[in-house]
Amino acid sequence: MDREEIFEYVKKQYGTIPEYLWSSSPDSAVLRHHNGKWYAVIMNVERSKLGLDGDDTVEIIDVKCDPEMTGMIIQTYGFLPGYHMNKQHWITILLDGTVGESKILDFLDMSYDLIDGSIGKLEKK
Repeated sequence: MDREEIFEYVKKQYGTIPEYLWSSSPDSAVLRHHNGKWYAVIMNVERSKLGLDGDDTVEIIDVKCDPEMTGMIIQTYGFLPGYHMNKQHWITILLDGTVGESKILDFLDMSYDLIDGSIGKLEKK
């Protein structure tokens, strides 16, 4: 799943369009909940900055995660502690094909619901 597929999904699901806030990082996009808070950030990061092998960059998405799940999920390949975010509440997901589309969308939905404060919605999905 790539950024354009994610953008298409969030526009349809939540009416969200990406915001490009940083001139120094023009490819980095923020997805903002209607309440104004961020629920995802998509960016390209050097693998070495993520503790991964290689000098090339990889596309990632940072999403908010239930703190009770964070420690467990980052043990799974393709999931990392939140890059440039609170490591207890945010995770980074590699967008290099390592993590399947359904898992990415599940975590994106969880992040949106956590920002909304609607944890109960998670049980309905």
